[in-house]
Amino acid sequence: MKGLLDPSMWKFLLVGVGNTLLSLVLMFLLEGLGYWPSTAIAYAAGAVMSFFLNRSFTFHSDETFWRSAGKFAVNVAVCYFLAYSLAQPLAAWVLGGTELSPLWQERLAKVGGMALYTVLNYFGQRFFAFRKGRR
Repeated sequence: MKGLLDPSMWKFLLVGVGNTLLSLVLMFLLEGLGYWPSTAIAYAAGAVMSFFLNRSFTFHSDETFWRSAGKFAVNVAVCYFLAYSLAQPLAAWVLGGTELSPLWQERLAKVGGMALYTVLNYFGQRFFAFRKGRR
């Protein structure tokens, strides 16, 4: 477990705070577009920021720009679709018997999706997108 919790995790979380703030603001500003468009646009903007910061600051990747960009894009897409595909039905299941409006259920699903995405994305970036020692 100690090997999984190295300094890169703390740097990743620091970058993630900025990414999360940017994504949240965009996601809620664009919520009139619907669940999938608002989350997709917000994550695309956050992903661009995260790619540059995590490539150089967090993981110190020595892979070529295009190779790491391709792997990063695959990782972000997989994590995004997995996290948000799970978050929406899980939120409906957990919150279904509550008095919350559909809008607030969707908002909580987005926050849950962000949490799941963060966990999946850290491991995907660390062990796939910016993996050290292989080209």
